[in-house]
Amino acid sequence: MKDSRKIQIEINGVIFERMIETRMTLSDFIRHECGLTGTHVGCEHGVCGACTIHLNGQAIRSCIMYAVQANGQKVTTVEGLSQPDGSLHPLQQAFKNQNGLQCGFCTPGMLMTCTAYLEEKSAPTEREIREVISGNICRCTGYQGIVNATLEVANNKSTNGGA
Repeated sequence: MKDSRKIQIEINGVIFERMIETRMTLSDFIRHECGLTGTHVGCEHGVCGACTIHLNGQAIRSCIMYAVQANGQKVTTVEGLSQPDGSLHPLQQAFKNQNGLQCGFCTPGMLMTCTAYLEEKSAPTEREIREVISGNICRCTGYQGIVNATLEVANNKSTNGGA
């Protein structure tokens, strides 16, 4: 391979080591090299939010980052949100409860954006949630179900003492 490099990235607790072209995006590495297709690619220039993942706990757009930049780092994708027994993450369950998804294309990015935000802010307002998801495009839901789902999780955290 021309301009290739060996990298190692921990994704959802599993180490992936590959020889890749240095120009490969992180989203392509996740999808094509690791077989984790939950991370969606829409615009391919960081605008739509479909490719949002967590890099060392921070929500980032994986389509505008090279995989080599993530060498030695920890990544969580939407597949990493569910519990080891396969049960849904509380926000995934809330999306289901609140009809926060329709076609599902934006859902992984919305989930990753909102879970990262809920780690930072335990009791957000509807306005704050709308601001956070404003960088993620959804053409189906009208956003209200997504906002309601995020509020459901935030409210459950506050009533259960952050659990």
